[in-house]
Amino acid sequence: MKNNDHNGQPNRIERSTKITGEIVSEADFRIDGTLEGSITTSGKVVIGKEGVINGTVNCTYADVEGKFTGSIEVKESLSLKASSIIEGEVVIGKLIVESGAVFNAKCSMKSAADVKSISGKREKTA
Repeated sequence: MKNNDHNGQPNRIERSTKITGEIVSEADFRIDGTLEGSITTSGKVVIGKEGVINGTVNCTYADVEGKFTGSIEVKESLSLKASSIIEGEVVIGKLIVESGAVFNAKCSMKSAADVKSISGKREKTA
């Protein structure tokens, strides 16, 4: 995982930790515990094999090995490992799926410049 913070280490939510709320960061994040809420970062989000997110994610890159339920917006690439389970709404630049991954989501693929926020800003059509 490319480290995108000042001390060279990603932020971590460990296996025995459950957080409810909103996380905003410029750094990379690794979730091995449970997050009920949202995470917004200009870096990368990794959901480990034991990790669970129920909520909203907005990031540049994401790797998922665990479970995600909700809305996720990834400006560049979303990589789903064989053990991943995704349910909800996905807006991405690129999608990489390993055999065995579960992907039950509404998916929109756009170039990084065209990715619009799925958290409320909708483009109106004529």
